[in-house]
Amino acid sequence: MLSNIRNFCIIAHIDHGKTTLSDRFLELTGAVAKREMVDQALDDMDLERERGITIKSHPVRLNYTSPDGVTYVLNLIDTPGHVDFSYEVSRSLAACEGAILLVDASQGVQAQTVANVRMALEHDLNIIPVLNKIDLPSADVDYCSQQIIDLIGGTKDEILKVSSKTGEGLQTLLEHIISDVPPPKEPADDKLRWLIFDSVYDPYRGVIVYGRVFSGAIKKGAKVRFMSNGLEYEVIEVGTFTPHMKAVDEIRPGEVGYFTALIRDASHVRVGDTVTRSDDPAPEPLPGFKEFKPMLFSGFYPVDTSDYEDFKKALERLRLNDASFTYEPETSIALGFGFRCGFLGLLHMDVIQERLDREFNMNLIATTPSVIYRITKKDGTVLEIDNPLRFPDPSEILKAEEPFVAVNIITPSDRIGTIMQLALDRRGEMKGTESLDPMRCVLHFDMPLNEIITDFYDKIKNMTSGYGSMDYEPIGFREGELVKLDLLLNGEPVDAFSMIVHKDRAYPKGRLLAERLKEVLPRQQFAVAIQAAVGGKVIARETINALRKDVLAKCYGGDITRKRKLLEKQKEGKKKMKQIGKVFIPQKAFIEVLKSED
Repeated sequence: MLSNIRNFCIIAHIDHGKTTLSDRFLELTGAVAKREMVDQALDDMDLERERGITIKSHPVRLNYTSPDGVTYVLNLIDTPGHVDFSYEVSRSLAACEGAILLVDASQGVQAQTVANVRMALEHDLNIIPVLNKIDLPSADVDYCSQQIIDLIGGTKDEILKVSSKTGEGLQTLLEHIISDVPPPKEPADDKLRWLIFDSVYDPYRGVIVYGRVFSGAIKKGAKVRFMSNGLEYEVIEVGTFTPHMKAVDEIRPGEVGYFTALIRDASHVRVGDTVTRSDDPAPEPLPGFKEFKPMLFSGFYPVDTSDYEDFKKALERLRLNDASFTYEPETSIALGFGFRCGFLGLLHMDVIQERLDREFNMNLIATTPSVIYRITKKDGTVLEIDNPLRFPDPSEILKAEEPFVAVNIITPSDRIGTIMQLALDRRGEMKGTESLDPMRCVLHFDMPLNEIITDFYDKIKNMTSGYGSMDYEPIGFREGELVKLDLLLNGEPVDAFSMIVHKDRAYPKGRLLAERLKEVLPRQQFAVAIQAAVGGKVIARETINALRKDVLAKCYGGDITRKRKLLEKQKEGKKKMKQIGKVFIPQKAFIEVLKSED
């Protein structure tokens, strides 16, 4: 019965206890036997367990019998907390009617908490405020309760106090889920509408599609259609999560589950898409589907060029399990054959790189991360550029635009000055401040995405002794003075070090790269000039002096003209060598310079 179903998710900042709370729910409802119970039960990736973060959304079906004897089906979706994975959070929220807002009682409301609350309110979800980790000695329940009230309203009595670690207050929380989260709405008709909120790839069954049924029913043998691309498949199996996959006869309105249909190409399944029956389709898809676009790009190249084919296969397999990851082949004169990869953010890039290393033993060089720039040429052509090598000649450009984001930074009040200076140095535009409480403030900036993708978050953490937090969302493109910065070795450009930067940042960036390369490049038999250039103009230079053999070592006294003759001969040789000699850049130098650039 629809009235006995509750669909909810847990939203919180990173490390506020979402996954631990999910573990306790699994224990309380008997979904997992005690002998099978492990920490982070829903995080099935080794990387998730080691880093203590959730990377993928994980659904689970819980059967709960209330004190009055009524059995309810609780569908829980455990969502990621990091800003890089906010797209997954938004799709998971669309499959729910309620959300548990989890706040750490020792840390209080953080930037991602605010962002997730906004997202939940946009989806019109009922929010249950919960203070977690009340067993910690540093917990300040009254202070954090007031922060939650300032954020979403209500009274202190409405905020539940729990400890996911000890299990205190969780029975009451389950009762509140039953009473406060509304059951799914009655469907207007019986046409199948299945909202996809995730998918994984299985080598035997193909793509497994996770989703929720809003109307109609889905069963084995049904012919279904993906409404975003019109592709049709026959359903092989349907089932629910208990938390392991369990096949059932059919999935009805309000229920969360999965289906398989021998889908071999993961790109056919798009998060947020609507699935309907081929023979009796729904007239329109469920609202809210939007195409996913990567925010960050980097070139990945195997250190050993003979690994290229293995690397290509590794990327294909990784793409099957991560629809938000994109790649396309590219070639670099300096680094050989590789791929231009697209990511949600820097953490996502780091996770992909780690998985390539662990799961496929790939030793890689990653080029400097870049974002998408929009270039309008004088002939009216509009280009979207994610690779500096495609940047057109400055004489052809009418205007260049870069992506901007609205950044919200929560900081202790005594660090406002340093954080403001950091943001303004990164070309940030102050939009306002607001006080969360006597101790903390929220600073609002509009900033270029390129300025925050590498070390901005780390710097905030350092400046605030770990108490600061940040959240951002895209707000479109803005015009800027963008230039292509090249690094030249003896007049030859090294494409691996090319980047697109703002005109004001070109000189310090160029100087830094030239200095770093000078430190790691081995000396040659001739002098090597390292130059940073914008267009045809050199803006910074470093010189690596030549190795000089002592040609006078064998001269014991004798006429000075003999020594001069030897020195002149050496000078001529070096001059000739400089004309025909090539500077070889070892892989180690690339790794060191690009790593230090990070």
